[in-house]
Amino acid sequence: MKSRANILLYNIGAVIIGLIISAILLLFMKVNPLDVCGQALGKIVSDKYNLGEVLVKATPLIFTSLAFAFTYNANLFNIGAQGQFLMGSIVAVALSLKLQSIVPTFILLIIVLIGSAAGGAFMGGLIGGAKAKFKANEFLVSMMSTYVVSNFMDYLLRTSLQETKAEYMQTDAIDKAAYLPTILPGTRVHLGFVIAVLFAIGVWVLLNKTTLGFQIRAVGKNSDAANLGGIKPTTIYVISFMIAGGLAGIAGLTEINGVQHMLLRDFNASIGSYGIGIAILANGNPIGCIFASILFGFLNVMGTTMGRLPGLNIPASIIELIEGIVMACVIISYAVRRIVENKKKKKQMRKAGA
Repeated sequence: MKSRANILLYNIGAVIIGLIISAILLLFMKVNPLDVCGQALGKIVSDKYNLGEVLVKATPLIFTSLAFAFTYNANLFNIGAQGQFLMGSIVAVALSLKLQSIVPTFILLIIVLIGSAAGGAFMGGLIGGAKAKFKANEFLVSMMSTYVVSNFMDYLLRTSLQETKAEYMQTDAIDKAAYLPTILPGTRVHLGFVIAVLFAIGVWVLLNKTTLGFQIRAVGKNSDAANLGGIKPTTIYVISFMIAGGLAGIAGLTEINGVQHMLLRDFNASIGSYGIGIAILANGNPIGCIFASILFGFLNVMGTTMGRLPGLNIPASIIELIEGIVMACVIISYAVRRIVENKKKKKQMRKAGA
């Protein structure tokens, strides 16, 4: 309990420091941060649509943060959630365009969900396979896989998936029959948010209440000891990355069928990197990923609202600036916490040895 409390304090402190730094930067723009934040907060709280946007922005972040958190529990680092998300998006839009006039919406969405998960799982499986078969560094392989998928998507947007007029690097818009249904009238909040929450809960159950989850956590703690206990780390590597990739792939469904309704070049280019920071903020806890994603969804909407305040010249990039600063502070706090914990362990070992 004490360890969890320390983690919570570190993370809360990191978020607060990030927000303070962001406020200081607003001062350099000759803007009163308290006044601006107060106005923006008032517009968000008083407008159902804006409140709904917090959940809309949080939905894909829950999935990409789960994609990192899942492998993190196996002491693996999935830096390729962006590529897995894009592969899921490619499959989602391709299936939607192909089947939207053939099958009913409910069946279509189930097929697209399975397809987008399979697309992401395929990419994750390649990374896990490289780790298991060749002992490749999963950090580098997963990171480079994003560039491969991104260029593959560009190729498709110039050829088989390009919109009918062949003027832009994007697909045709999917029909309303392929949309995820809206669950809150007057907002853009769609069924994808509920799906994301259910998957987060399911991942927590898998990791903490099942044999596979125990094996994943055992490999994460000590792969050599797990191997001696009859658990094959190489198998766990592949399974972990496939599940993580599948989770990131489903984020493609929520964005294509829930929000964007088409696939564009440079589609949500930062969603994977934000997922990493969110997972670290949640300390790899799937339930924590829900709340951390909502926090970053709120920061995104806050930045957008600030940029639209009348009479102020706040650039649109303030959104990425605030989120980036908070993200950097969270990652730094993680590094600091690990250094402090390692020093404590060394002191305890010295005392035990004495």
